Amino acid sequence: MTTMGAGMDGQVGRRRGALLAATTLAAALALTGCGAGDSGAQDSAGTAAEAPAANGGEVGRDAAAGAPEGAGAGAPDLRVDQRAIIYTGRMRVQVDDVDSAAREATAVATQAGGFVGGDQRRSADADAVAELELRVPAAKFNGVVEEIAKLGRQQSRQIDTQDVTEETVDLEARITSQRARVESARRLLSRATSITDLVSLENELGRREADLASLEAKKRRLADLTALSTITVSLAGPAAKDTETGFLVGLRGGWKAFVVSMTVLLTVLGALLPWLVALGVPLVALLVVLRRRRKSPALVAPVSAPPPVPATRSAP
Repeated sequence: MTTMGAGMDGQVGRRRGALLAATTLAAALALTGCGAGDSGAQDSAGTAAEAPAANGGEVGRDAAAGAPEGAGAGAPDLRVDQRAIIYTGRMRVQVDDVDSAAREATAVATQAGGFVGGDQRRSADADAVAELELRVPAAKFNGVVEEIAKLGRQQSRQIDTQDVTEETVDLEARITSQRARVESARRLLSRATSITDLVSLENELGRREADLASLEAKKRRLADLTALSTITVSLAGPAAKDTETGFLVGLRGGWKAFVVSMTVLLTVLGALLPWLVALGVPLVALLVVLRRRRKSPALVAPVSAPPPVPATRSAP
């Protein structure tokens, strides 16, 4: 009995050990299969992600190779012919006939596709001066300047440039963003359900539209300045010289100042003369009458002096 019980206990132990080993092996195989599946999925996902990235990189390189330099998304074109530049010029030319030279300068600007923005003239024979403000296309700015310089003897020239490319790009981006804000406010306004929300959204929409209008006005101003350059031309007659010095020049300047001063003085006297006549004649007549009265003798009768009183003597 003892031997049979020991044999049965050994068989049960072996069966339990085999069952435990089989369970452990199954669990190990399951874990291995899951890990392999996950690894395969990760490898597949990584391969799928790397393929578009590689294709995208090739496409990006091809696009970058075919695109012009500096033409990245949102970046301004850095080529000189694509930049926004404001040209302004100021020049002084001495001519024999100011009016004729002014007509020729106007014709040069008009033929170039521009116009006259301002015209101020002072005519005084040889001292005549004309100041013209010409607006011409930026592409023909230098040509117009050279043509005007040939009208006479150029005395001075100043050319200024201002690059507003970045400002223009930034302004366009702000306008795009502000337009989106305006559209957003309009959508919210259309869905307003209360009077309070309606009033608040209307005020906000008005502010956003005003900001958008201001930005668009700045853009139009910049576009006008970059499309049309400004040239201020001073045309001076033969005697209108700024660099002359010497005794004769000073004498001529002093004589002109004297003539101008006398002209002003005579103008003032001419304005005061009617008042002097109207008020001075009665005043002079009054003074004459008063003076005559002071010189005329008094018409009062003379008073006789009383007889002298004899002196009295005191008794001895």
